[in-house]
Amino acid sequence: MSGDTEMVDRAGLDRLVDVLRDSGYRVIGPQLRDSAIVLDELDSGTQLPGGWGVETAPGRYRVYRRADAAVFAHSAGPGSWKQFLLPPRRKVWETGPDLNPRPAEQVPVRMAFLGVRGCDLAAISVLGRVLGGGAHPDPAYVGPSGTRAAGPADTAVQGAEPRDDRGLPAADDQTPFIVAVNCTEPGGVCFCASMGTGPGVAPGYDLALTERLDADGHRFLVDIGSEVGARILAQVTTRPADTTEVSDARAAVSAAAGRMGRTMPETDIRTLVRDSRESPHWQDVASRCLACANCTMVCPTCFCTSTEDVTDLTGEHAERWERWASCFELDFSYQHGGSVRQSGAGRYRQWLSHKLGTWYDQFGSSGCVGCGRCIAWCPAGIDLTAEVARLAELAAGVGDDHG
Repeated sequence: MSGDTEMVDRAGLDRLVDVLRDSGYRVIGPQLRDSAIVLDELDSGTQLPGGWGVETAPGRYRVYRRADAAVFAHSAGPGSWKQFLLPPRRKVWETGPDLNPRPAEQVPVRMAFLGVRGCDLAAISVLGRVLGGGAHPDPAYVGPSGTRAAGPADTAVQGAEPRDDRGLPAADDQTPFIVAVNCTEPGGVCFCASMGTGPGVAPGYDLALTERLDADGHRFLVDIGSEVGARILAQVTTRPADTTEVSDARAAVSAAAGRMGRTMPETDIRTLVRDSRESPHWQDVASRCLACANCTMVCPTCFCTSTEDVTDLTGEHAERWERWASCFELDFSYQHGGSVRQSGAGRYRQWLSHKLGTWYDQFGSSGCVGCGRCIAWCPAGIDLTAEVARLAELAAGVGDDHG
């Protein structure tokens, strides 16, 4: 039942992947590829990155071999769950000589996300509000049945969703089944504790794991967050978690909050950003920023897109495609013959001001979840937390901004 706590061993985790696949889910989870821990489809639990850790710093990401077989002892990689909810590129429509556009077919896919950290669970919720909420939800996001929600799987956008004969969501329900993971080893650029999104996961999961690896063996504490989660877990061999196991796991997650690699300044950031509009620090950051848009591409909540029309050489077939876009692109603010934000300083200010400030006005929360991806994958090593701290110092009259 929802709210119960169980224990599974390492073989039980592999079994969980098998059960999800047998239940019709496309299981997405972390795996090692191209010297990074990426998110992709899992054929089995053996593909999980057991024994691999990650070293992160501004402009740096390296995997390394651990001395143990921990599966989830790594921080966020270059990809986020956004790529499966808002694809980097998708066809919108196509047309032939008749010039009648035909919407691209959307094939419903039931997905299960395995290994969702607290920061990323918060990001999925943010995307749900941005793309699936309001008076005009994005039809590509909510899916052809209009049932994609932020999770868990038994909380759909439009009321109670239909179930199949196993009590699972119907095949056309695109709300992902979420297996979250509580963090016990934060990375060098993590600051989820500052943003209130981790290291423990918030409600919104179907199952939540806390990995334990010690002299007593390799095992996972499992918190059940939904009825669908309970049905899936019932097909895996488990045992009840005892009081000591629960308290030890909770303590490990709480301790991780004090070992964050980064912290945001303890100030009213929304007001700080607003009042720093004319700060000279924007120019200092621009002198280092390459405007490469890496930060927006790896960010789990950036949602801007652009559309482009393409045609074949005969002119008899045309398509419209949607792709990820970035406010760092010069053409992003193009209108009526010119770009509104032509300077690098203006574009960086727009990104940070929206992410940490005006996002509240639009969507009721910060757009930053503290995952640290924008720091690790910035080739110039620009650290968001350090830039905000410098804005706070300048606002308090501490020193000059020398760059």
